[in-house]
Amino acid sequence: MDYTDINAQTIDRWIAEGWEWGMPITHEEYEYALKGEWNISLTPTRCVPKQWFPDLKGCKVLGLAAGGAQQMPVLSALGAKCTVLDYSKIQLESERMVSKREGYEIEIVHADMAKPLPFPDMSFDLIVHPVSNHYIRDVEPLWFECARVLKHGGLMMAGFQNGINYLFWEDETRITQHLPFDPLINPDQMELLKKEDHGIQFSHTIEEQIGGQLRAGFELLDIYEDTNGDGELKKRGVPGYYATLARKK
Repeated sequence: MDYTDINAQTIDRWIAEGWEWGMPITHEEYEYALKGEWNISLTPTRCVPKQWFPDLKGCKVLGLAAGGAQQMPVLSALGAKCTVLDYSKIQLESERMVSKREGYEIEIVHADMAKPLPFPDMSFDLIVHPVSNHYIRDVEPLWFECARVLKHGGLMMAGFQNGINYLFWEDETRITQHLPFDPLINPDQMELLKKEDHGIQFSHTIEEQIGGQLRAGFELLDIYEDTNGDGELKKRGVPGYYATLARKK
């Protein structure tokens, strides 16, 4: 079984256990979005600045590994024409359920972001990519695929980890691991992930995350930091996440 298949099964299991990022928005939240009261997140605690968004009326949006019906219903309520790609079937079922409940259309695609994206060149105006690429080993090919499927001048909003969490792991008071965190070459890390039912995860450097976007043909427009949702690192203000706004040249 490919490691991305293991991750999809793991996430499906987490959702059944009440995983925060697998809980779709409520009807009330959708109604608020219709009235112009809305936010979406790419990282654990901060909302995406409103000034990052283009005019969403008729905007063709790809929710990349963004299943779970948290971002796409909001953007649909604002007039966007949304496509969501995810490798978790349960996350996609949430998208289908909410779209049916609220009466909007969305294209739902079950696919692995570690492989070439199943879309023609220049298909989208905006990509929304919440924290998720730590579930794939090689990030840079994904950035090139994002550039391929975006129109010239199109925007990409991406959230990602910076690797710090992998140094501390669950303890958060002392360094217990080393970087890179790559369980495919480090058996001890693989055993740790299996023991704690964390799927198969990978640390990535800023060279891979931001440098990879630049090499793929994006220009960086803005960036912000975020912390974990709770725990010792959050108490100490340690940023474990970034979110970037980039434009395809």
